[in-house]
Amino acid sequence: MSTATIPDLRPWFLTLDDLPPPPFDGSRLFDNEHPIELEVGCGRGLFLLNAATTQPATNFLGIEYDFKEGRRAARRLQKRALPNARIIGADANVVLAKYLTDASLAAAHVYFPDPWWKRRHHKRRIWNPEFVNQLARLLPPGGQLHGWTDVEEYFGVIVELVAANPAFRLLPPPEERPALHDMDYHTSFERKKRRIGLPIYRAMWQRV
Repeated sequence: MSTATIPDLRPWFLTLDDLPPPPFDGSRLFDNEHPIELEVGCGRGLFLLNAATTQPATNFLGIEYDFKEGRRAARRLQKRALPNARIIGADANVVLAKYLTDASLAAAHVYFPDPWWKRRHHKRRIWNPEFVNQLARLLPPGGQLHGWTDVEEYFGVIVELVAANPAFRLLPPPEERPALHDMDYHTSFERKKRRIGLPIYRAMWQRV
């Protein structure tokens, strides 16, 4: 697709070229001082859509490396003209390290990250010690970190990584509840996996 045929989805979908130089100014992007929750890898945007709709006093910022998926999610936000949800098309590691400032997030959500199945590709996984260190920097005391996956092996790795960082305390995991309708899932990926009967592994931590 040529750039001439890509619809302008701003401000719901932005690239780093659309942003001023770092640091990131959330009050400028959302035009308010509401707390910001971050979703790393927002995919098709179901979490952002539902969260922004049900929590209008919170701003939700998604990061998505796949621009096609990010734009697809942004169209859902644009259709509803949601003022408190935005997506940045970028490498999450760059945004976390260079754009977001200390204790600037109220919560961070990482749902169903790419497991990079082959062992030689595990180094590409988003979850690693530096990623956890960045989240610890960005969350204030009391801030929450949410991590879900359908891959049991990866879940074990995630739990061990966060346990190794003294900035976080493990909380009881959120319970799975029946979906009331087709959109009543945390993410589109959760809907897909639960429909075929696969388990979802969930964890939640608090910044201490």
